[in-house]
Amino acid sequence: MGVYSFIFRALRKITNIFKQYFYQILSKLILLGNGVKFSSNLVCSGLPIINISRTGYLKIGDNCKINSSTNSNPIGRNTPSMLIVRDGAQLIIGNNVGMSGSTIICHKEVNIGDNVKIGGNACIYDTDFHSLNSNERAITEEDKSKTKSKKVILENNVFIGAHSTILKGVTIGENSIVGACSLVSKDVPANEIWGGNPATFIRKL
Repeated sequence: MGVYSFIFRALRKITNIFKQYFYQILSKLILLGNGVKFSSNLVCSGLPIINISRTGYLKIGDNCKINSSTNSNPIGRNTPSMLIVRDGAQLIIGNNVGMSGSTIICHKEVNIGDNVKIGGNACIYDTDFHSLNSNERAITEEDKSKTKSKKVILENNVFIGAHSTILKGVTIGENSIVGACSLVSKDVPANEIWGGNPATFIRKL
């Protein structure tokens, strides 16, 4: 029984190494195909979903890691990381940033500083996606043109807990922490912990 267990573990390890190598190459090809600027030391575990519109812009800094597979961050409710940048929008990701199954939807501008950690399945939206007026929502073109978008900023050393959502217009100050499963709809000052739905102040760091 021990021999079979050893062989199984060895085969699984070899398979994981092969998959990681394959995903790394394919992920970078996907990024290049979308015109993304990124460093050669970017690490991709699993395949992220990347969709950059013709006039959208995405830059990823040095020493970043994007997890997009169950094995890369087994916390449950796993999805691939998703980076979507629409026409005329820009998404800037700083150095030493890590994300796991995270979604960033950028219709205007999202700036992520250095040393930021974005927890599993966290979402960042700089747009409402639809107009808040029901009459406008009934007409596709009007709905699209009247949708509000506003820049999102995550300053250096921010930590976003798993399954949290950051909404449009929010700035999260340097070193601050957002607790897991939080909904952030207003600015978080530097050096504070916030959490809840909606997120509120918990304590100073």
